[in-house]
Amino acid sequence: MSIFSITTINLYKRALKRMRISFLALALISSQSILAHDLSDTTLDEVKVNASSIFIAPYHLPTVRSATKIDAPLRDIPQTVNVVPQSLLRDQAMHSLQDALKVVPGIGLSTGDGQRDQVTIRGFSALADQFIDGLRDDAMYFRDLANIEQVEILKGPAAVLYGRGSSGGLINRITKKPGIDQSEVSAQLGSWMQRRGEFDLARKADKEGHLAWRITGAVEGGNHYRDQQFLNRHALSPSVLLTFSPATQLLLQAEHLSDRRVTDLGIPSFQGRPVNIPPHVYYGAANARDVDYTHTRVGAIAFTLDHQFDSIWSLRNTGRYYDYRLDRHNTFVSSVNENTRMATFMRGDVQRHETGFFNQTELMQKHFWGGMMQQFLYGIEFGQQNKDLWTARKTIGSVNLFNPILPTLPLALAAKPIINNTSILTVASAYTQALLTFTPHWKALAGIRYDRFQQSMTEKMFGKNNLDRIDHAWSPRAGLVYQPLAGQSYYLSYSQSFQPSAEFFPLAQNNAHIAPEKTSNHEIGAKFDFFQDQLALAIAIFRLERTHMKTADPATHRLIPLGAQRSDGVELTLSGQLSPDWEIWSGYAYLNAHMVSSLAIDAREPVQGKRPTLTPMHSANLWLKKILSQGWSAALGINHVGNRFANPGNTVTLPHYTTVDTMLSYQSKRYDVQLNFFNLFNRQYIIAGHGSSPHLSLPGAPRSFQLTTRYRF
Repeated sequence: MSIFSITTINLYKRALKRMRISFLALALISSQSILAHDLSDTTLDEVKVNASSIFIAPYHLPTVRSATKIDAPLRDIPQTVNVVPQSLLRDQAMHSLQDALKVVPGIGLSTGDGQRDQVTIRGFSALADQFIDGLRDDAMYFRDLANIEQVEILKGPAAVLYGRGSSGGLINRITKKPGIDQSEVSAQLGSWMQRRGEFDLARKADKEGHLAWRITGAVEGGNHYRDQQFLNRHALSPSVLLTFSPATQLLLQAEHLSDRRVTDLGIPSFQGRPVNIPPHVYYGAANARDVDYTHTRVGAIAFTLDHQFDSIWSLRNTGRYYDYRLDRHNTFVSSVNENTRMATFMRGDVQRHETGFFNQTELMQKHFWGGMMQQFLYGIEFGQQNKDLWTARKTIGSVNLFNPILPTLPLALAAKPIINNTSILTVASAYTQALLTFTPHWKALAGIRYDRFQQSMTEKMFGKNNLDRIDHAWSPRAGLVYQPLAGQSYYLSYSQSFQPSAEFFPLAQNNAHIAPEKTSNHEIGAKFDFFQDQLALAIAIFRLERTHMKTADPATHRLIPLGAQRSDGVELTLSGQLSPDWEIWSGYAYLNAHMVSSLAIDAREPVQGKRPTLTPMHSANLWLKKILSQGWSAALGINHVGNRFANPGNTVTLPHYTTVDTMLSYQSKRYDVQLNFFNLFNRQYIIAGHGSSPHLSLPGAPRSFQLTTRYRF
């Protein structure tokens, strides 16, 4: 057995040991607390899951957990939070994270090197700002939504609760939990032979609710509007909820995902625009399905233990261990000679293996002062990630830019690796937060977090060349809320986060000495609730500033110091029920973002003063749903994205576009039938870019359809 395998097994054993220790310690505390309260005849508050069927939430959810890690009304939170609910995921036939995020204002879409979910939020990359049920999930892969109840996007720095990163915001996926007593299966058929099946099986094992289980999964396959592209995916997520007493619950979860597809990095540019070719044209190997593929495998186990001591104190301990493996091969355009109209191909291989474990213990306190509720959160977090990375690249020739004759290539790449290292990231944190009510009209949210973040890297190519760095960071947040009337909130807030050198890149000689980047956010806004919280309007005005930014050249992996960036913006959202028969989801974002200072040169252009990549100045979306008679519904959606720049030097523009989608559905007690049309007017457009390269931009899908049927039992 290899040293690498032994190390992985040992880490897994340590992770399980920590989980057992955490569970046993909390179980002991819980039993002592229960006994003490029984002796004092104190009545415990019941912890119940009241769900007898699959509940589809409306477009507006008045209460979320991501922003504060406690259940708090959105109007009490002095920060922007967007929630993409289950109802919208279903109505728009969303299966990927990109589908869910493209309807959120202030989001820019990236190709993610053809292997992962990647977006910008308010002009800043959110590559590592992925979470699942509040725990970090920053491995680089395409996520599936079969086990996701809703997607919550917290705008602005959120390091006070989540640690490093989150310059523009973070994405937190909320999983489906046991507790319901109804199951559902569905099947989808779509354009390009797309086939997808999903199941959601949930039952309570006994009438008392001591045991409940749920298993969700999906299988998907098919071709694609892009030549060579295909998808072969399956996902499985079982979970069990154990209720030991009315005050104590243990949730156990697991997940497995396998995803194989062509690594599609998109098309090159010519004279400041992506080349004007049909959207199906692929730049890569002629046998891409065999040699230009990405195969991702992700496995994870997680637990959440909740205990309610009394009406004041409660405790939650959560942990997650994951194993991520990436086998990636790709051929892409590295440069273009506009005089000869030839595109140079580069071929690359990437192998990643990551394991990681995070554990959070959080104590919640509810205290009445002056007759008003005060909520406090005290937390600690420990985590470790082990990341192995191997990369090789080689230039392999050129093709005609407008009529590419693709080469047939071997899978094996005869090239020495340019990266071969192991990184270990270790974090230990403590944080506290207070949600205070001074009067019925004035509230405040304040918190602070301390992180000790250690980064180490072992280089395997050139002998012993170890690098190590330890950063200590404080992350504050403070906000004030004024509520003159029920359903009205006006707020101002400040928050700060830090971004260490190894947030995106392995620790190296050219970044090991660099202190963490800093991001600060100033925001004022207003939130209005109408029709008894059925409809919500939110307005936010903000300024985000990040200093000492850096990025990596996709062709050379050379680190580019970008400098300081500022994003000034306005966001508006309106979501919920306009009437019993009409629902709306809409948003608009204005982003005036630019590089305030930079010494970097990109494409022979100074980066200073330029606009951040993949960041439109104007973007907007509208989705209107009408409930018709006898179970029928119809919807119309419009999505507009303004001009974006593909590279930091702003020499290539991704043109603005507007697409139109529609939906028609029939719903009965047992089954649904739904037909979705996407890009109804067959608009040709670029949906995403790379973010660091003037090339590698991905055309959007032509007109397409998807037919969905669901059956409940």
